[in-house]
Amino acid sequence: MSATTVTIPGVPEGGLELQGIVKRWRGAPRPVLDGVDLRIEAGTLVRIDGANGAGKTTLLRIAAAIITPEAGTVRLAGIDPERDRRAFHRRLAFLAAGNTGLYARLKVRQQLEWWARMCFLPRGEREARIDAAIAEWGIEEFAGRRLDRLSMGQRQRVRLAMTFLPDPELVLLDEPRTSLDEEGIDAVIGALHGVTERGGAGVWCAPAGEPAAIDFDAHWLLSAGVLAPAAQAALR
Repeated sequence: MSATTVTIPGVPEGGLELQGIVKRWRGAPRPVLDGVDLRIEAGTLVRIDGANGAGKTTLLRIAAAIITPEAGTVRLAGIDPERDRRAFHRRLAFLAAGNTGLYARLKVRQQLEWWARMCFLPRGEREARIDAAIAEWGIEEFAGRRLDRLSMGQRQRVRLAMTFLPDPELVLLDEPRTSLDEEGIDAVIGALHGVTERGGAGVWCAPAGEPAAIDFDAHWLLSAGVLAPAAQAALR
């Protein structure tokens, strides 16, 4: 088993830590994640690249405690999701790749209202937070339209508005620039900077070779189950 330790210097309190993560899929000749150690300190932005099938989404889903690895541990600000799943999930937000998480027959504002309840936002804050998200993500003109009548780019903006709505401490983004125009990408960058300025952290997973959209504190490549600095990996 190979192991790669990734340490990103920053604020010592909080942050995400994965130790010895191993994940296998039935019938696969080798683990998709093979002893990955990853620590992301508060106040940092990280990019992880990888080819299709490299395991980026699996890594994020394990980091978000959506799936469980065969081996290894996950901690967010010291919280073990196996002991306190609600406290763990309330600290993070995960944007999955694709077009998931939307109810086609809901209108945009209804979707955000539902999500605010799912995130346990205080009732007295919900409307103001939703109004701010609608403005921040430039979705005012179609906030009253059904989701199944929106373009892919418009839906992606709604999904991003949902992701950042609860002011998470950790944001995990799986290919966030999909279907976005430059204005939408700028909104993602601004939102991520807001997270780090509050002492949080962000992870941006991208297909290998995708142009950089933002300056990152660290840039890594996931390949053959191992995480390595992108520049170093390019030399192998």
